[in-house]
Amino acid sequence: MAEETKEIQELEERDLAEEVLTLLKEKRFSALREMIAMLPSADIGVLFSEIPTEYHRLFYRLLPKEYAAEIFVEMDYDAQESLISSFSDGELQEILNELFLDDTADIIEEMPAGVVARILKNSSPEARRDLNMLLRYPRDSAGSIMTTEFVALKKNMTVDQAFRIIRQVAIDKETIYTCYITDENRRLIGVISAKTLLISPLDAVLGDIMDDRVIFVQTHTDREEAARKFNKYDFLALPVVDNEERLVGIITVDDAIDVIQEEQEEDFSIMAAITPAETSYVKSSVWSLWSARIPWLLILTLTATFTGMIITGFENALKVCVALTAFIPMLMGTGGNAGSQASTTIVRGLSLGEIETADIWHVLWKELRVSLLCAVSLAAVTFGKVMLIDRLLLNNPDVTLSVAAVVAATLALTVVCAKLLGCSLPLLAKKIGLDPAVMANPFITTVVDTVSLLLYFLIAKSLLGI
Repeated sequence: MAEETKEIQELEERDLAEEVLTLLKEKRFSALREMIAMLPSADIGVLFSEIPTEYHRLFYRLLPKEYAAEIFVEMDYDAQESLISSFSDGELQEILNELFLDDTADIIEEMPAGVVARILKNSSPEARRDLNMLLRYPRDSAGSIMTTEFVALKKNMTVDQAFRIIRQVAIDKETIYTCYITDENRRLIGVISAKTLLISPLDAVLGDIMDDRVIFVQTHTDREEAARKFNKYDFLALPVVDNEERLVGIITVDDAIDVIQEEQEEDFSIMAAITPAETSYVKSSVWSLWSARIPWLLILTLTATFTGMIITGFENALKVCVALTAFIPMLMGTGGNAGSQASTTIVRGLSLGEIETADIWHVLWKELRVSLLCAVSLAAVTFGKVMLIDRLLLNNPDVTLSVAAVVAATLALTVVCAKLLGCSLPLLAKKIGLDPAVMANPFITTVVDTVSLLLYFLIAKSLLGI
């Protein structure tokens, strides 16, 4: 066992794609089979994206038959499409029979219409019916990521009878660790684990040993909300029911992890002012990257016009006290950072389900207290910095006590406003149905820049009389 582990580690450290390509070109198929036999399915799937397309079919034929379908699921969509296009109808039927329905549905969603037609044509009537059902659900719903391949039992069965059924159907089910108890109308009434079955007497009745405190989601529940339940309850599978609480499918933990990862990547993109992309950066063209970034940059550039208008409006005031100009970047930067801190925290809380829109007043009250503490601390430090560095060390006579007071007061108010805006805007966005991440760093920074400049010049006019 230790030797096998060491061999796998050594394989991981080598350039596998280059070795696979070399062995394929030299037709050293036996050596290639020995090498890939040591690799996990996920690593083999990745190799397909790293070798030329013309070698995909040959490489796939060399895969162990018992793992071929599992490896096919791990490939990226480009590799899957190239293989499907090269398969005969018989080969395609063979691979489709080995795939779980939710994996097939995921593949269909990413394929061109012609490929989808071939997949549906070569699927069995039962699979085609279930696939059409899965594909009808909205893309962001729990129904879209569930599988209909689960083990359903009846409460009047004994443990022995349950084991017999599990043995008969296990090969076609995505998971058998968790089994579900339904009534004669397919309504979900209980759940039982393989562990409970194993430690119970063979003549025990399922209705007596099942857990009737079933946690489930409905088909139209948001898939992100469904995925969060895995984190909260440590599930391996989550049942999905229809409006009449009839069991129609389950979501497995691997699909939940995929959802969480996709949602995090989407939030990260939006918070960075980039339209979320379906493909990786390496495979994205220059044109697609440009189209994902330019809309946000145009919006933020146009909104930044307001800051220019404010500075122009107070141009005469700046001529009277030129020293004020030097502190504009610091005020805008600090305000933007303060707002980003609050918005990022709230967006994270919303995505994890820790914060709801109904918590807005609680959030505002907490952020108000935090912002006041930050404002006082920053104002004190800024006042000292302006007097000691800008006035004494840099010997700038225009930086007076009044100017230092204006800068410190503006900074304090800006921080308070920025944090309140940063925490409230994502919650308001969520309330009206927008993605809270839209109200994150770039947008908050632009709004806070405008607010900080208005405060700065209004305070300056009031205290300096300009």
